[in-house]
Amino acid sequence: MDFQLSDDQRALRTGIRELLAGRFGRDRMRAALDAGTDVDRVVWGELGAAGFFALRLPEAEGGVGLGLPESVLLFEEAGRVLLPGPLAVSHLAAGAVKGAAEGGTVVAVLDEGRPVAHLGAADALIALVGGEVRVLEGAALREFVRGARPVRSLDPLTPLHRVTAPAALGDPLPGAEAARFRREGVLLAAAEQLGSAARTTETAVQHARGREQFGSPIGAFQAVKHLCAQMLVRAELARTAVYAAAVTADPVEIAGAKLLADEAAVRNARDCLQVHGGMGFTWEADVHLHLKRAWLRSGQWLTAAEAEETLAADLC
Repeated sequence: MDFQLSDDQRALRTGIRELLAGRFGRDRMRAALDAGTDVDRVVWGELGAAGFFALRLPEAEGGVGLGLPESVLLFEEAGRVLLPGPLAVSHLAAGAVKGAAEGGTVVAVLDEGRPVAHLGAADALIALVGGEVRVLEGAALREFVRGARPVRSLDPLTPLHRVTAPAALGDPLPGAEAARFRREGVLLAAAEQLGSAARTTETAVQHARGREQFGSPIGAFQAVKHLCAQMLVRAELARTAVYAAAVTADPVEIAGAKLLADEAAVRNARDCLQVHGGMGFTWEADVHLHLKRAWLRSGQWLTAAEAEETLAADLC
């Protein structure tokens, strides 16, 4: 469903889908898994050249001049292909951190004691400290990385580090608000979850049509039909919430969108595994990768418990 997208928005979504299919298709993702490479610098640079990170910068500053709804469409497509790397942070840092807009700088984020994703590949680190947004680069970042402790990650393409942040970390970015930075990061993560939920729905339906048991496609069995129908409903409910929150940028609506998108991504991946049977758990299938990424992303930026607290507080 297009949800009344404009012609330009549909063209934007189609363009980024074709770019990602050509530059980060299944073969490229599998090569990254085999090599243990979480950030493909070539793909990162091509995304920068295509305007992925500079999408919301004014044209006068070398950007595309679009808004948050268009960013959501891009991140939905990134979620469909499980594109790894700190995409949201680098996107939000465009214009504030040198090279981020062009895809020449990979930016990670340190937020409220959560593990830092992709720290080893980062050229800069954004730290959300109190109400400030601070940036750490160069020698200071390298010194900071030496004190980081790697922790096991659910997702093989998202390495994590546990760090202890000093009281004063980096230089504050003038005019940047931690609350807004975090809020927009939550929404972009929700968009990635939406893309994953939509992709696993399509994957389940495709498999159900082609896989046969007892002389019939398994999609003809009522139990499988119900699983696929429930997946579609979850994905479309999440889409409605994410798209609406992108228009309003309301903190409560963003929290609700993240809650629904997390549920859709995780439960759809699990149901997709059920449709695939034992095959879905194997390394050769991609379904388990969607589940692992969905689990991990559901704990980033805003957890389900935190989103529920935000929604409950709004009712009081």
